[in-house]
Amino acid sequence: MPEITYTLLSDGSSDRALIPILTWTLRQRLAGCAINPHWADLRALHRPPRGLRERMETAVRLYPCDILFIHRDSESAPRCRRVAEIERALQAAAIPTTQRSCPVVPVRMQEAWLLFCESAIRRASGNPNGQMALHVSRNYETIPHPKRELHRLLKEASGLRGRRLRALNA
Repeated sequence: MPEITYTLLSDGSSDRALIPILTWTLRQRLAGCAINPHWADLRALHRPPRGLRERMETAVRLYPCDILFIHRDSESAPRCRRVAEIERALQAAAIPTTQRSCPVVPVRMQEAWLLFCESAIRRASGNPNGQMALHVSRNYETIPHPKRELHRLLKEASGLRGRRLRALNA
């Protein structure tokens, strides 16, 4: 069976949530191919790389891959500006020219993408069989603070109360 390895280089640890989405996308495109994902966790390095170019070089060196996915939130910048930033860093990076790469630039924080699937929220909360009603917005791309909304829904879906709810790391 053919296989493909990819590495996700992201802005922060919560962006690891993109791995199932990227894996699913590749499986849809590459049926019959084993997918091996890696998340480039550069935080524990003695001297973590600073700039995007240096982070790319380190990610490819420590997590060899067929495809490097580079995640950047658009924040207040237009998507095209973030893509151009990634492309400039790739051109300046000392990585093989054969290295395939793909920018991943959600217009909203990636948490907004996770708000549309009630069953996924229930599973992530640790209570997949919960029956309590969740108030999930169908206009998830217009939510001003999707991370805050995701945390609220995770707490709601958990079914926990009192001290256990306060201890929930969501």
